[in-house]
Amino acid sequence: MARSDLLIALVQAGATGDKRGARVAAEALIADERARQHNILADRLAQAIRINGNGLNVVPTVAPPSGQGKEFIAEVIPRRKIADLILDDSCLASVNQLIEEQQRASLLHAHNLDPRHRLLLVGPPGNGKTSLAEAIAEALAIPFFVVRYEMMIGSFLGETASRLKRVFDYARTTPCILFFDEFDAVGKERGDIHETGEIKRVVTSLLMQMDDLPSYTIVIAATNHAELLDRAVWRRFQIRLDLPQPTTKELIIFFERFISSFNEHVGIAPDNIVKSLGPMSYAEAEQFTLDVRRRWILSMYKDSLSNVIREQIRFWKNRVHPSRFTEKETLNVRKASPGSSKAVKGSTTKV
Repeated sequence: MARSDLLIALVQAGATGDKRGARVAAEALIADERARQHNILADRLAQAIRINGNGLNVVPTVAPPSGQGKEFIAEVIPRRKIADLILDDSCLASVNQLIEEQQRASLLHAHNLDPRHRLLLVGPPGNGKTSLAEAIAEALAIPFFVVRYEMMIGSFLGETASRLKRVFDYARTTPCILFFDEFDAVGKERGDIHETGEIKRVVTSLLMQMDDLPSYTIVIAATNHAELLDRAVWRRFQIRLDLPQPTTKELIIFFERFISSFNEHVGIAPDNIVKSLGPMSYAEAEQFTLDVRRRWILSMYKDSLSNVIREQIRFWKNRVHPSRFTEKETLNVRKASPGSSKAVKGSTTKV
């Protein structure tokens, strides 16, 4: 039986004329039914809510064949929102344009135009690429599919390319976001003399599948190593966004939001937190805030929040950071055997 809270939310949204709320509740209901392996009901519900900003979306929908490609993706319920992220004006404008084009796709189709549906996110790890992809899925109220490389990449000749095709075949059956994290794993430069012929087949298949996708299937790819991508892969993406490490100003905004989430006086300014912690990614900043919340809860709220924050700052200053390893030390750690005394000495001398 479907979750009662989802049914209630769906009825309330319908009664008040809240189309977006109805769609969000229905999408959550569909995801819940798929998790229960009620695929027939989930597919019928999905076909019943093909709605965009202008009304019914005339997208021919085919029920995805059972076991054909679904095993190579993970469906994630989007929880992040665009408003939760800290984006520069240019990046935010590009994202909002993509969302508007998808929501008003029928108007574009009436003028023989398609909404853009291929987005490449580039930047160092931990700076919001996955979060942004999830937030776009939440804004559009569509499924968020994450490609599982550990399942898709095979050891036999042609196996990976075949599985990749099955992933795209599944994704084109319904409006969704198909997310490739660490995209350089399947989109590497074909001219690299160190790569085998298999990666060339995978990239060629990838390009063909991307070209053949309908505009209601959005492909979002993220990479930390943009220099490794094939030049033809770059051309396939209509929008390319850089998500660099946050500036001091952006980190201050992040910690201002964190402090404002409490109902008591914190006693430490956001800029002082940023100054004490130094440069960091959004992922590290979020981990710091989670550490603070854990310690405050475990103290049963008896310790002051400012003391908890200062204590965690002290711990974070002493944490091991990748930049503390020199290139030579890192190479020694990777090459040495696990039990080697040389490895232990080389990796711990300066740390």
